[in-house]
Amino acid sequence: MRFADTDPLNRTRFPVDEWALVETDFGQDDQGRTETLFAVGNGYLGLRGNVEEGRDGHMHGTFVNGFHETWPIRHAEEAFGFARVGQTIVNAPDAKVIRLYVDDEPLVMTEAEILAYERRLDFRTGALIRSVEWRTPSGKRVLITSRRLVSFTDRHLALIDYEVELLDADAAITISSQILNRQDGRDEYRSGVTETSEGFDPRKADVFLDRVLQPRVKRHGDGRYVLGYQTTNSGMAIAIGAQHHIDTQSAYTESGSIGDDLAKHIYKIAGKRGEPVRVTKAVSYHTARKVPARELVDRCDRTLDRAEELGVARIFEHQRAWLDEFWTRSDVEVADQPVLQQAIRWNLFQLAQASARTDGGGVAAKGVSGSGYGGHYFWDSEVYVMPFLSYTTPNVARNVLRFRQKMLDAARARAIELNQLGALFPWRTINGQESSAYYAAGTAQYHIDADISYALMQYVTATGDEDFLARGAIDILVETARMWEDLGFWRTNADDVFHIHGVTGPDEYTTVVNDNLYTNVMARANLESAAKAVDSLQVHQPVEYRKLVDRLSVTPSEVAAWRRAGAHMHIPFDEKLGVHPQDSAFLEKELWDLEHTPDDRRPLLLHYHPLVIYRFQVLKQADVVLALFLQGDRFTTEQKLADFEYYDPLTTGDSTLSAVVQSIIAAEVGYHELALRYFRAALFVDLADLHHNAADGVHVASTGGVWGALAFGFGGFRDQGGKFTFDPRLPDGWGSLVFRITLRGTRLRVTVEHAAITFEIEDGDGADVSVRGTALHVEPGEPVRVALDGQGPRIIGSPTMRDMAGSRRADGTLLTASIPTLSLDVDADDSPIPVD
Repeated sequence: MRFADTDPLNRTRFPVDEWALVETDFGQDDQGRTETLFAVGNGYLGLRGNVEEGRDGHMHGTFVNGFHETWPIRHAEEAFGFARVGQTIVNAPDAKVIRLYVDDEPLVMTEAEILAYERRLDFRTGALIRSVEWRTPSGKRVLITSRRLVSFTDRHLALIDYEVELLDADAAITISSQILNRQDGRDEYRSGVTETSEGFDPRKADVFLDRVLQPRVKRHGDGRYVLGYQTTNSGMAIAIGAQHHIDTQSAYTESGSIGDDLAKHIYKIAGKRGEPVRVTKAVSYHTARKVPARELVDRCDRTLDRAEELGVARIFEHQRAWLDEFWTRSDVEVADQPVLQQAIRWNLFQLAQASARTDGGGVAAKGVSGSGYGGHYFWDSEVYVMPFLSYTTPNVARNVLRFRQKMLDAARARAIELNQLGALFPWRTINGQESSAYYAAGTAQYHIDADISYALMQYVTATGDEDFLARGAIDILVETARMWEDLGFWRTNADDVFHIHGVTGPDEYTTVVNDNLYTNVMARANLESAAKAVDSLQVHQPVEYRKLVDRLSVTPSEVAAWRRAGAHMHIPFDEKLGVHPQDSAFLEKELWDLEHTPDDRRPLLLHYHPLVIYRFQVLKQADVVLALFLQGDRFTTEQKLADFEYYDPLTTGDSTLSAVVQSIIAAEVGYHELALRYFRAALFVDLADLHHNAADGVHVASTGGVWGALAFGFGGFRDQGGKFTFDPRLPDGWGSLVFRITLRGTRLRVTVEHAAITFEIEDGDGADVSVRGTALHVEPGEPVRVALDGQGPRIIGSPTMRDMAGSRRADGTLLTASIPTLSLDVDADDSPIPVD
């Protein structure tokens, strides 16, 4: 992968602001990207960054988490067990629309004469704020100011504050506020169409050609409009309500109309120079699987009534207060790097927008920012997003795990369909059913079971929430362990080794293989965690253990079988090359010549038949390298270095899931410059549209990975079975790195400098951590500073600090093994080359 070390954004148009993404010039040619970058959402409801008056645009998108339509998957050649039901997120009726006319001339941003423009997505207030000075065709200057938010405190509420001021002359003003359902069968509606929609691209949503939303309810009165619909096939219901208020000294009239697919509230104002006209539009969305639309209409009314009582000012105040708390526990600060700081906070803000109010739902690959990947949930949530949530916002992490827990019955049914015991979670889904039509790169990724179990145990060890496990979440561990023990087999004619065949690992350029290293390593952890959890439950919570036995018929012999399979799992290793093969046959394949593959033939999946790709040693994304990170305590430092050096040059980075993992391991094995360059590639993947599909929505997994690259990579943080360790590697040019992690209810502020690491309790009773192998205890009010200057870690602050391991020299220095580092150079194609 090639990287740009310079700032990838046009700073004339997008100036640096550490607490906002700012745009100073409206761009017609990249509206898809900016609609994504300036989207607002709360995890349940998302409004793309279309301008309110927008007629032109890329996708006038409004998305509700989990609100989808189903359709039959028709396979050209059928086979038993293929996915049968497709699922695609629905582009909901759009309540953002506000048409503006001055002297009957419409404001159309792509055609208008704009004298001044600024749009600001503010990370502290959670508002999208825009200011436009428009010169009308008759020469009058008009100032339009708008504020938009989707509430973090009221899950179903959005608000638009729209103000018009005539600057130099009186004029007739018409403001038409609308709820517009674009899914009425007209040619202008296409779900998932993007700027590069010509040709095949599996990353995009499917297109609905028939009507999706069937009208069920329409009602209006006193400035309030509500429309209700039911989806044609999935049977889901949605209701959308809008309440309007106007504030002006100018004379005005108002009127309204409502139809099946369009509701309008129209203000006609005799506008006076210097007298602002302000229209406030509160919007509510409610959806349900089994509740009729008429009941959802009542829910919209209650949300809008509550918003009226609260008032606009307090809604914005509550939004700011919620974000103040979010940044208190989640902010990451890089000293003296304003360009990086802005991008880091944009990525973290996207994590809030994708997850905060999922409230028992999942986190889709694009959150609620776009239609990419059909609005599906993947393993992205568990491996890339859940770490951020578990260590900063554990209540949201718990909700995401409960979402998987609710899918368990469907996962059991899917396992039966594939002739397996236990449960097999779907590779991609919205409603719990498998929706991946291409099984080789979809259903065959059985590792999703282990990924979900890994995230569950990471949450439990980070929070100490054993009760969540005991009261039902342990069923996930049991049923996934059953699947692995049944899927694998014993090859006893040669040795007593447990194998797993016919699966696909994270690398989708190598499919349906035997003994995929990542799958085997993660399955081993899954089996071990399940056995340990059941044993612990029996000892410490016998009542819950008996309930588990009654519920799932777990037996001691079954638990012993899991433990034995894990202990004897085949972990492939090639003695000649000194690396772990990605699978049993990977090293036998021909090497793909990436160096001479032109850029216009990437990503490979869009330009080569799968059979061509599958014949070569070439990776879409980190596979073995991801295993080195997630199960790092099961590999030696030498193995990590050898594996990274072997696989990094073979990895195309065609997946946005790859760069963050490569950054973490590059930092760990000593390729510090390369780690920073991979980090930058992930940091700007959407902001600079590096994969040319930002128009389809935010790459939410990559935003989670950005946090991971900071905390796990440069911060050196690891959680290995509840042991919280640090081995930091601060990049050159960074003055310091500050991040927060919450460990079992205690929020710890970690400050990394080149020669020291400092721990400080911000909230809670205390934390046990270790620095490069030596255990420490940090207490409230006593920051601890540890020197990292090549002489071994030494406490240089908090004289009352106790060394839990007792391994203190007489001079106060801590005993630890030294961690060697590598100098490096980077060749023309960015392959790491150690320097002697």
